[in-house]
Amino acid sequence: MECDEVQKVAIVKEEDVDDRFGDLDLRNDSDIPEVPPSTDSTPEILKRALSGVSARWKNWWIRGILTLLMILLFFLIIYLGSFMLMLLVLSIQVKCFHEIITIGYRVYHSYDLPWFRTLSWYFLLCVNYFFYGETVADYFATFVQRREQLQFLIRYHRFISFALYLTGFCMFVLSLVKRQYRLQFYMFAWTHVTLLITVTQSHLVIQNLFEGMIWFLVPISSVICNDITAYIFGFFFGRTPLIKLSPKKTWEGFIGGFFSTVVFGFIFSYLLAQHEYFVCPVEYNGETNRFVTECEPSELFQIRKYSVPPLLKTVLRWETVNMYPFQMHSIALSTFASLIGPFGGFFASGFKRAFKIKDFADTIPGHGGIMDRFDCQYLMATFVHVYITSFIRGPNPSKLLKQLLVLQPEQQLNVYKTLKSHLVEKGILQPSTKG
Repeated sequence: MECDEVQKVAIVKEEDVDDRFGDLDLRNDSDIPEVPPSTDSTPEILKRALSGVSARWKNWWIRGILTLLMILLFFLIIYLGSFMLMLLVLSIQVKCFHEIITIGYRVYHSYDLPWFRTLSWYFLLCVNYFFYGETVADYFATFVQRREQLQFLIRYHRFISFALYLTGFCMFVLSLVKRQYRLQFYMFAWTHVTLLITVTQSHLVIQNLFEGMIWFLVPISSVICNDITAYIFGFFFGRTPLIKLSPKKTWEGFIGGFFSTVVFGFIFSYLLAQHEYFVCPVEYNGETNRFVTECEPSELFQIRKYSVPPLLKTVLRWETVNMYPFQMHSIALSTFASLIGPFGGFFASGFKRAFKIKDFADTIPGHGGIMDRFDCQYLMATFVHVYITSFIRGPNPSKLLKQLLVLQPEQQLNVYKTLKSHLVEKGILQPSTKG
């Protein structure tokens, strides 16, 4: 009985501290308030053209038409170059952040929290400043050294980033208001988890892009291909449910999407690997004072002769086959995109079910919000980054160069002498002789 009394007192005190959540038990999904359904954003011209079509086929046509338009727009941005692709990724990141944060505002009715909408966007700015500053310092050390105004910002980049974040943290503490503490900390955590999902992952997408546009296009296109083909196979042949989180997903769509994606990735990689524009990393050219994608393609993008496995020899009747080594890596990328990538979508489905919403937003008719289309891409970006650092290249030479350039002259001289002695011992350099 005494324990029961203590618990009752604790509950009463908790309600006194924050009466905004007195009737909300977050351990029970039924207590989560429903978010108002999104409005139909389908253009009127499409509504009139498809007025006599059944709901099932109407959704099919809307999704199909908008998908083709988005693909055409994507091709246009690819043509405009790496910088425009980077701006596209940044725009998608901001929109995804906005969609998730808006859901938090609606679910917890936190519209009136002091400063909080401003602080959410301030933290987004701080985290982007940190990550993109790191990217510039790592990949474009030569460019930074030629700009005196940037040297100070890069040298003290992490301290400046920490000072900016600390300012936001102190502003949050100062904004705490009695009877809203718990709600404010809910939204503080919501903001930081959203930043983890959107900013860090989009930053990895940018890093993959700097390694060469092919490392950006093949993974992203594989996810898009898997999404489209899985939908098509599921629409026409789907009979067996795949996972309870997404009742419309079927095993037929999952398996059909897998094989289609692997074949697509293999062929698409072959087409891209033939062009320097897609395989060369983004670098700064000091002579022309601009960023370029020109290089001598690495071994990954040079045709090699491979022996055909004995099992396939009898089928194909080929002894050898000529292909790019990158095509072998594309199989790994496509496999991840079709087998593991969809779990990013399943995670998003669980998130939407937890908060009783159909889509993250109504930005794209027939598709939902931007986050609904890119929920698998963020998981894919992390895998590609890990794959590159684990199997393709070692430490970043630009980052090492940056660290050497900030050393004192005496330290740089010691590094030079040590490196020279090492190269002489390896026989790469001839020992100098005094004449």
